[in-house]
Amino acid sequence: MAKKKKKQHYSGIGGQAVLEGVMMKNKDDYAIAVRKSNGEIDVDVEVYHSILHGAKIKNVPFIRGIFNFIDSLRLGMRAINHSAMFYEDETTEANNDEKALDKGLDKVSNGRSDKILMALSTVFAVALAVGLFIVLPLLVTRWLSKYMNNESLLAIIEGGIRVIVFLIYIISISLMKDIRRLYQYHGAEHKCINCIERGRELTVGNVMRSSRIHKRCGTSFMFLVIIISVILFFFIRIDNVFLKVLIRLALVPVIAGISYEAIRLAGKTDNIFVKIISAPGMWLQHATTKEPDETMVEVAIKSVEAVFDWKKFLKEEFELEFEEVEAAETPATERVGVAEDNISNES
Repeated sequence: MAKKKKKQHYSGIGGQAVLEGVMMKNKDDYAIAVRKSNGEIDVDVEVYHSILHGAKIKNVPFIRGIFNFIDSLRLGMRAINHSAMFYEDETTEANNDEKALDKGLDKVSNGRSDKILMALSTVFAVALAVGLFIVLPLLVTRWLSKYMNNESLLAIIEGGIRVIVFLIYIISISLMKDIRRLYQYHGAEHKCINCIERGRELTVGNVMRSSRIHKRCGTSFMFLVIIISVILFFFIRIDNVFLKVLIRLALVPVIAGISYEAIRLAGKTDNIFVKIISAPGMWLQHATTKEPDETMVEVAIKSVEAVFDWKKFLKEEFELEFEEVEAAETPATERVGVAEDNISNES
């Protein structure tokens, strides 16, 4: 086996955690691997076309970030809805009510209930984000303006409130039991990408030894969005609250574009400047990722292999040669015991 280079190489793949699984995307192809309740892994491979598919503008710096952000939201919702389908057949009264509601929506919408619910969920999420990160800090600083006249100080306080709200939100949901499993799959996703980009063969053992922290993570992106918004909003000095909200909303695409370029740079370079701007987001990933078990890693590997030729990547980027048949490892699926509520390893 050739000596591995230590430098991390950009693979171009990315993904996200879903319910009991992982979605991985490579160019226009994406795969969703889900551990079903019987222990089997279902892998679904699809093609996702960007809203700017074929348009040259999608490669323009700063502009491309806006549409990549929208695409990430759309694909993310699609992936989560797909994984949720495997757990919709439980025979509880609540689920029966939900099924009746789904049938009613299907009749009213001519079979487009899924798209309608996805749109409503997106609208609700956007409204919640606007309320927490734009309107709430503005209202608090407006109240404080009765007691201080320093506009610069008020702008700093507004930015500080925005950062604090974001940190409280991230840390709070990380403490929820149901979210912990999602964050474990998030860790498995990162570990797989780090394993490949560090020049290691994609085996369960190698993935488990890899880091769960990655510079291109969505957590880092969102933190950059918050920080860049604090900087830009500092220079907006308008008394009218309604106009302040409108201007801040109008600047969201600009902020997304700048943040995308920063996170893209972080994924491809490793200089001191990139390390500094990446550090806070990577620190936050200790809250939004958890250490996965081997069964979770196996799911993530299936998702990677469905859309990415990692052996070819290692050969081209690291000049790494290895046997086609790896040393035998006991598949994680052979150690899966299906319990009533959780899927657990049996050693």
